[in-house]
Amino acid sequence: QVRLVESGGGSVQAGGSLRLSCAASGSISSANTMGWFRQAPGKQRELVASLTTAGIINYSGSVKGRFTISRENAKNTVNLQMNSLKPEDTAVYICYYDRFGSTYWGQGTQVTVSS
Repeated sequence: QVRLVESGGGSVQAGGSLRLSCAASGSISSANTMGWFRQAPGKQRELVASLTTAGIINYSGSVKGRFTISRENAKNTVNLQMNSLKPEDTAVYICYYDRFGSTYWGQGTQVTVSS
């Protein structure tokens, strides 16, 4: 089992910045993927960004150039720096951990961007 604890999030005006962090604990594999999905009301869950232990990064086209994902492997932590936020970034952001096809989810943290 893997437990994910998220921090960060909140409310900000358009153009502002927020930082999310997610710490994983439990049965952590040396090879894994961590990242963030988001879900806005009435919309499908969307992959925002992911980062493998090998350093392979994937961003959604809607956040590329504005968001930066990073991780501290020794601490099993993944961070998401979100800059130039837009109202359409408003959603619940959910951390995830994936290893060998088994996926674990955080509880989600709300990000609200006002215009």
